[in-house]
Amino acid sequence: MTDGLRERKKARTRAAIREHAIRLFREQGYAATTVEQIAAAAEVSPSTFFRYFPTKEDVVLQDDLDTRLLEVLEQQPPGFTMIAAMRAAIHETIMGYSETDVALLAETTRMMRSVPEVRARALDEFARTITMIAGAIAKRSGRSPDDLAVRTTAGAVIGVIMSVTMPWEELADGTMPDIRHSLAQIDDALALLEGGLPLLCS
Repeated sequence: MTDGLRERKKARTRAAIREHAIRLFREQGYAATTVEQIAAAAEVSPSTFFRYFPTKEDVVLQDDLDTRLLEVLEQQPPGFTMIAAMRAAIHETIMGYSETDVALLAETTRMMRSVPEVRARALDEFARTITMIAGAIAKRSGRSPDDLAVRTTAGAVIGVIMSVTMPWEELADGTMPDIRHSLAQIDDALALLEGGLPLLCS
């Protein structure tokens, strides 16, 4: 099996595990759903589940948003500043989401807010995302991922996004706001960061 075929098979397996997990969480609740049930539904072993998702919480938190974002970020013009490149990549990535993607993201966001175990694990996921973004920034800037400026920029970007997205509240009908409706707020917040946070400088 070629590397390309192997990677596609792994991606399909990962997607199947996550799809069945979210369906079971929806049908019988997060707490009542076991890893064994998820694995059986996806027709894999529990050990295979854990090769793709270290914990049950991770199956909620680890989507393909980071992967999509990093791929788009790499395609941004070299003349863009780092924050400008991030703004463009975020906009392009989110606007490329289908209605199904948006609905799934809203559902997992709701679980992140309402399930204590998932909410606690989200802190680790944010740390992982900062490391991923730092790697992308390092590649673009020609610096080390451990460079202080690289890590600080990555942390600032994720912190700005968290400041906009974490306060989401359910609407009156029990649904979550469309993430694309928050895109303008995210972009405005990143623009403030790019401008040196003028409120703090005045």
